[in-house]
Amino acid sequence: MSVAQAITSGDASLLPSRRDEDWRWTDLRGLIRQMPAASPEGRPWAWESPLAGQAAVEVAVVNGRGSTDLEVAAGEERFVAWRFLSTAEAGAHNAELWVSVGEGAKLTLVESYEGAAGGYLANTMVNIKLAKGAKVERVVFAADHAEGVSVVDASVELAADAAYAQTVLTHGARRQRIETKVAHPGAHAQLRLDGAYLLEGQHNADLTTVVEHQGVDGTTTQLTKGVVRDQSRGVFQGRIVVAEGADRTDARMGHHALILSDKAEIDARPELLIFADDVQCAHGNTVGALDEDALFYAEQRGMPEDLARALLTAAFVGEVIDRIEHAAVREAAQAWADQRLEV
Repeated sequence: MSVAQAITSGDASLLPSRRDEDWRWTDLRGLIRQMPAASPEGRPWAWESPLAGQAAVEVAVVNGRGSTDLEVAAGEERFVAWRFLSTAEAGAHNAELWVSVGEGAKLTLVESYEGAAGGYLANTMVNIKLAKGAKVERVVFAADHAEGVSVVDASVELAADAAYAQTVLTHGARRQRIETKVAHPGAHAQLRLDGAYLLEGQHNADLTTVVEHQGVDGTTTQLTKGVVRDQSRGVFQGRIVVAEGADRTDARMGHHALILSDKAEIDARPELLIFADDVQCAHGNTVGALDEDALFYAEQRGMPEDLARALLTAAFVGEVIDRIEHAAVREAAQAWADQRLEV
């Protein structure tokens, strides 16, 4: 079962459901009883890029339309901003992005997922392959419509000595799942997988990752932070698999979330599956409320409660944003967080 097959065939029974263990918290089959019609072709609407002034190649994909390729030649350095737009009311569409990064090349890839109308079902498959010594930083801004349903499924393949860094920033949708699967060869390749979700209203967001360490001397660091309020729901699923023989793997995973209202919900499942002996692996998961002592301290010094809460929350998610390497993208990410936290 897959979202792509369901959209192509128009058969809602092919959508993932709670019977699929990895989809039990993001049940699409229970939500969508009848598939929307195929989305019509659309045109991009006016949009002020947060990356204005950057020497970026900007490409827009409206309501799907098949496969698109991006190739970065060996030794080349590029900055690409890719926009996936859903403009159709109650339409369904697929899109694919194939990225190939040559030996020693460097790519900064910024993806935005935006919805102008509700009721759509959007599915995007992203395939990224890094050659030896290549370096990629991928930052995802997910700004789907509150009534949209969106799935982004990325597959990443690393070569020896490659470095891949990713940050996903989202405020959710009616249903939203952003999944990343990484084939890690070891061989001194480095991986960073980060994310932040800031949810309110009845928004849902599911950040799922699977990393498979297949060889010796590989490194993975992962940090995800979330904030939920009102009746929103955040889902984090992180799985790191260390295969037999993948010795000297160093893998660290952390998920930490704040619940700011009684009706909000967090579902988290961090997993380590280790089949090698000589490894350093750890994971952590915490879910709680704002530090009342810190809040009291700020209020005692004359800070209004709303501002104090916003600043403490901003500091909480700021650790994820500070890890973004590209300065202009990091500034855009900070502006994204400030706007949603009203700092």
